Amino acid sequence: MIIPISTFVSLLTFVSLVNGGVIYRGSSHGSLDESGSLDKRQTTGGTAKTTADVPKFAYGTPSPRYPGVVATGKNGPTNPSKPSLGTPVNQTSISRLVSINSVDDWCTFGPKDSSQELGSVEEEVVAYCTKPRNGARIIPDGTVTGAHFVKTPLYVQVMAHGDFTKINFQSGDTGGELDPHGATEKGNPHGGNVTSNVSGKDVFYEEWMNYVGYNIMCFRVCIAGSDIAPPKTECQHTLDEMGCWSVMPGDYSDDVFDTCDADAAYPPGIYVTGGTTSSFQQYATGVWTDDGDLKTFTNGVSTQKTPTTAMSTPSSSNCKKVATIGNGITSLLSPSASGSARIAEVSNSTSGSAKQTSSSKSSSSQATASSQATTSSDTSDTDSQSSTGSSDSSSKSSASFQSPSWLHVPILLAALAVATIAL
Repeated sequence: MIIPISTFVSLLTFVSLVNGGVIYRGSSHGSLDESGSLDKRQTTGGTAKTTADVPKFAYGTPSPRYPGVVATGKNGPTNPSKPSLGTPVNQTSISRLVSINSVDDWCTFGPKDSSQELGSVEEEVVAYCTKPRNGARIIPDGTVTGAHFVKTPLYVQVMAHGDFTKINFQSGDTGGELDPHGATEKGNPHGGNVTSNVSGKDVFYEEWMNYVGYNIMCFRVCIAGSDIAPPKTECQHTLDEMGCWSVMPGDYSDDVFDTCDADAAYPPGIYVTGGTTSSFQQYATGVWTDDGDLKTFTNGVSTQKTPTTAMSTPSSSNCKKVATIGNGITSLLSPSASGSARIAEVSNSTSGSAKQTSSSKSSSSQATASSQATTSSDTSDTDSQSSTGSSDSSSKSSASFQSPSWLHVPILLAALAVATIAL
C-alpha cells in the first residue's frame, strides 16, 4: 500500500490501533508456524541488511512527557515496588520487573523452567537480569557472548547474543515476543513492568518490546515520543516474523560489548521509497489463549509479503567498548521443572572466596527477598507507576518468618535439661 507522506501520522496511528496486542502463534493449518517463522530472525546475526539511500527518520521533537511515555497502570503484584540493585539471588523468583539501563545492567524475560518453549508460556515468563536486582533471577556469567546498548532520542535498546539455555530456554527454541499488551491487554507476561534510569532516575515506561530465543535477544523501551513517533508506534511490536534485526535494527555482532548513542530508527513496518511512505502489516492466522480458552485470529492480508530487509540501520556515535560484562556469579543451576530450589555460587570480589546463596522453595521467601531489597534508587527518584497490573493473585505471599521445624527439637531438649537440674 503506497500513501502520500502527508498521511504518515494517521497511518502510524491506524497501524497501532489495528495491530495492538496481537501475539502470533501459528495454528496447525495457519500460514505462520511460530518456530519456523522465528527461526530466521533468531539465528540471524551481524549488522542488518538495509535498503539503500534511505533518508534519516525525521521524528520531530521528542518529549519524555509525551502522552503514553510514562506508565500509568498498576505495578504487577509479583514485583517489588521499585527497581533496585543488590537484591538477594533467587533462581525461583517470579518477579516480572525488568530494567534496561546499560550494556552491563539489563534484563530480559524468559521461561520459569525448561519444560516448555517460550511460545507456550508467554503469559507467565519471569525476569532475568545481568545484575542482582529487582528481586529477579540472575543471568549467570558466561551466558551473554555479545551485547550492544544504544540510547536514541526516542528509545533505549539492548541487543545480545548468548546461550540462553542457561536461563531455561530449550535448545533450539527460537522464542517469541513479549510486550505490555498481549492479546488480552493484560500483558505478556501478565504483570510485567519495565523501567530505565537513562534519564537520571528510575522511570516506569508504558511501551516496550522484547524478542528473545535460545541464542539471541533484543529489547526496546520507548522513553520519549512526538506526534510523528508516539511511543506505541516506535515500539510497535506485532511484526514477529520480521525479527530482531528488522524490527529493532542495530549492531548484532557477537563477541563485542559496547554502548553507543544512535539515531532513532523508523517505526517497525514503515518504509520510505522514492519519497513515498508504505506500511507493512504482518499477515498471520492462528490461535491465541485467553485465560485457557483458544481463540482464532487473522491479521493483515495474505497478498502482502514479509520484507526481507530492514528499513534502515540508524547511524551510531560515541561508542565505548568493554571487554565483557559480569556479575561475579560463576555458576548457577536453573530451577527444575517442578520449581525446586538450586544453589548459586557467588564470587567475593574482595577476598576471592566463594559463598553460597540458597534460593528458597516457597513463595513467602520470594516476598521476603523483595521486602529485604535495599536500594540503590531513592523512592523520591522513582516514577513508580507501571504498565500492566494483572497477574496471578496467588503469587502474593506473606513475608513472615517461621523457624524450621528441626530447630524445635534441640530447644525442647534444652528446656527439659534445665528443668531436671532445677529439680
